[in-house]
Amino acid sequence: MPKRTDIKKVLVIGSGPIIIGQACEFDYSGTQACKALREEGYRIVLVNSNPATIMTDPEIADATYIEPLNTETLEMIIAKERPDALLPTIGGQTALNLAVELYENGILDKYGTELIGASVDAIKKAEDRELFKQAMQNIGLEVPKSIAVTSVKQGLDIVEDIGFPAILRPAFTLGGTGGGIAYDLDQFKRILEHGLELSLTKQVLVEESVLGWKEYEMEVIRDKNDNVVIICSVENFDPMGIHTGDSITVAPVQTMTDKEYHRMRDASIRIIREIGVDTGGSNIQFAVDPHNGKIVVIEMNPRVSRSSALASKATGFPIAKIAAKLAAGLSLDEIPNDITRETPASFEPVIDYVVLKFPKFAFEKFPGSDPTLMTQMKSVGEVMAIGRTFKEALNKAIRSLEMSSYGFERRTGTIEEITDKLTVPNSERIWYIGEALRIGMSIAEISSKTGIDPWFVYNIKQIVDIEDEISAFKANEGGRMPDIPSELIWRAKENGVSDRRIAALLNTDELEVRTLRKSKGITPVFKMVDTCAAEFKAYTPYFYSTYEKPFYKQGASIPAAECEAAPSDRKKIVILGSGPNRIGQGIEFDYCCVHAVMACKEMGFESIMINCNPETVSTDYDTADKLYFEPLTEEDVLNIIEREKPEGVILQFGGQTPLKLAKVLEKAGVKIFGTTPDAIDMAEDRKRFKELLHKLDLRQPESATAINIEEATAAAETIGYPVLVRPSYVLGGRAMEIVYDEQSLVGYMQRAIDVSPDHPILIDKYLEDATEVDVDCISDGKDTIIAGIMEHIEEAGIHSGDSACSLPPYSLSSSIIEEIKQKTKALSKELGVHGLMNVQYAIRNGDVFVLEANPRASRTIPFVGKVTGIPYVKLATKAILGKSLNELNLTEEIEFSHIAVKEAVFPFNKFPGVDLLLGPEMKSTGEVMGIGQDFGVAYAKAQIASFNRIPLSGRFFISVKDKDKPQAAEIAKKLIDLGIEIIATKGTANCEL
Repeated sequence: MPKRTDIKKVLVIGSGPIIIGQACEFDYSGTQACKALREEGYRIVLVNSNPATIMTDPEIADATYIEPLNTETLEMIIAKERPDALLPTIGGQTALNLAVELYENGILDKYGTELIGASVDAIKKAEDRELFKQAMQNIGLEVPKSIAVTSVKQGLDIVEDIGFPAILRPAFTLGGTGGGIAYDLDQFKRILEHGLELSLTKQVLVEESVLGWKEYEMEVIRDKNDNVVIICSVENFDPMGIHTGDSITVAPVQTMTDKEYHRMRDASIRIIREIGVDTGGSNIQFAVDPHNGKIVVIEMNPRVSRSSALASKATGFPIAKIAAKLAAGLSLDEIPNDITRETPASFEPVIDYVVLKFPKFAFEKFPGSDPTLMTQMKSVGEVMAIGRTFKEALNKAIRSLEMSSYGFERRTGTIEEITDKLTVPNSERIWYIGEALRIGMSIAEISSKTGIDPWFVYNIKQIVDIEDEISAFKANEGGRMPDIPSELIWRAKENGVSDRRIAALLNTDELEVRTLRKSKGITPVFKMVDTCAAEFKAYTPYFYSTYEKPFYKQGASIPAAECEAAPSDRKKIVILGSGPNRIGQGIEFDYCCVHAVMACKEMGFESIMINCNPETVSTDYDTADKLYFEPLTEEDVLNIIEREKPEGVILQFGGQTPLKLAKVLEKAGVKIFGTTPDAIDMAEDRKRFKELLHKLDLRQPESATAINIEEATAAAETIGYPVLVRPSYVLGGRAMEIVYDEQSLVGYMQRAIDVSPDHPILIDKYLEDATEVDVDCISDGKDTIIAGIMEHIEEAGIHSGDSACSLPPYSLSSSIIEEIKQKTKALSKELGVHGLMNVQYAIRNGDVFVLEANPRASRTIPFVGKVTGIPYVKLATKAILGKSLNELNLTEEIEFSHIAVKEAVFPFNKFPGVDLLLGPEMKSTGEVMGIGQDFGVAYAKAQIASFNRIPLSGRFFISVKDKDKPQAAEIAKKLIDLGIEIIATKGTANCEL
């Protein structure tokens, strides 16, 4: 059937700030959906509160509102824009819940706005635990024994019938939020109270345990003609009891029999039909008893999900794009496949490789948090790897995580400690499986203790056995490369073992291994992701590496392996992405990478993206001219560069990840576009940066650098406590602390040397009661323009990523602002910045101190771009590639009349019991923006958008420092003038509203 012509304007709701359980996969799906609907001629109105995303760029929608995501705001926008339809299925749980609220409050009917993509009945039937259970029973499918409850009393009455352990699943939440596993009544009551509080419908499903069963997912899509396509099957490496977002997952399924697979496939088709999702995609989760093959249905998401993004990248089938077009009335057979250009979207993807997702955790950011993995998601990001086998994909995923692991490194511990790590799910369990195998534990025993299928454990054993074979050839004390057999290197590389891991096993360095490997002709080839296992020609250049032994082609005189990545004759630029999302390096850097790709295309270069994050827009198949889904390591990046031979590489838009490769790439003869690696090192190395500031006569808090404990304690004694200590080459304030005594400093140095072992630690005087300022600037190597000056609302000492900030500044004098501008330009000139730079200052008693400079894209530059309306990243890319700021028509700072406030969003609800205090190490996962004509309105909107409830009545308590009492007295007078009663005590004021 043709697309609908009775709708002209579509409202799209985004997912808001990045939180654990709802991250940039919805920026990816939302961006894709907006582009797809605009392709079909619809006008798009977008609402989202997140400034760091591509989705809120002005090019994505026809009208973009960066506003709080609540029904009040949405009603005002609907009243103004009068959209014909609302698409709620691509903005995660946030958009889905808001759509239901708008419907139930009569707002959609009031303005004549129709829900498309999924009806309210379908949403409720999938999300309401009791309705879903009934629907499954209606079609003859089994679910775990369960009862939906709406009160604690009701839950306590039925839990004895369900039995312990009991699984609790709140309705209408995401990432398992509010759920958990209860092993006794006290746990049950605590989890149930929390789940009822967080559920949109105040409903929690109490379910019998299927812990230890195998878990599977199916990505399914259906159109109005009842065509159903299975996009991808996904198997969880970990058994039931661990949230799928925290589990390693593999596509396609590896350990299921053909009969089981088809039973699950048939069940998926029946489920999507019964629920009534008739124009879009869904994720359906199953549990399978490993002893008898019994299948039960766990849950369904009637929208695109985290797994949808993974499945899209795994297969090359753009689920969100297709789902959006189905919502507009098209059918699967009417939508062409962009990759093959011959098959329609009704042609099911088939893959001839293995895709593996590995989650990334941030427990180190939350000391005291429980690292046990359960039904509530705790990971902050993920990587994806593609290989010809499970083993190859697993090893590639491990080195993509950026956690200093390049394989199955040894883990220490007694047999009891290792057993405990196997039995209790945790983020390091896979390495302890390797260690258990090394100490002689059998595959059956490990599988029994972990609930992980023996097939996976056997594959890990094969990797460990290869590593042990290699270590037998360990180099002598001089480090001379041993004569290792070519056959063993081939086997290692075919199984994904990295050069870095081989070097560690041989007691030599990575370059030696790389040189030996290449001398033996052992090099990777690149294969194409084509959605159809090469049955049809593919046109989308989307590649992964693998090791394939040469073979003789007919008519060839020498053997050759087949490489499907044929370099073009065009001038090429490689852009390195930011890798997995994490606290300190998130979606804002993907935003920067996408803008860099756009700029390269506009300047006539072929853009080549290298990244390993499945959630992002940068790894969409049609963002760059060529996409390599590969780890961002020395080995993998150099392999691609040797194949493509680009003009050079851009490093400064992917956060800290690409900067770590700057010296390696330069040493390999690769041209680095933009600020030189030496200038980057000068800014990142604390000792060199201190010398630079001294040369420019710029003030820094009294400081010293140290490389060991003795130097650190001596420096702190001279400077005086408290001191702020920070390593070199870290992002997100990693391992930064305020230290108040020598004992704490000694403990800190022991930890920090592990984080940044080859660079000095900076120890500087902690400036109490100072105001912190962030500055972003752009330079062409000659001229520098200030993009934005942001004043922090929290005092200096709180990481900039955790502090709210205002653009423009709300309290700085014009003389201070001018001084900041001049100091920033002096730093930019001395460092020879080409592109972007961020500088952080502290203002105390009218004095301006430089805290640090980052000659790269910053966390704040998307925010600055959204506030000013200037695409600074795109312009910076063009400046990097040779354009002057004058040629780019950027000759003066942009003036604007509004105020914008950025506010951070924190994941403390996922880590109960941890220290909630903020400090120099970043803890927030995302951010929102509030805009208004004055500071108060902008700040209030930012608080609402970040889920901080602003009370409209009640009593508040203010505690005032002595130095602030004169100003507090003035405020109190104004409050009295407004009719607010003030009851003052010594040092405090109590205000009755």
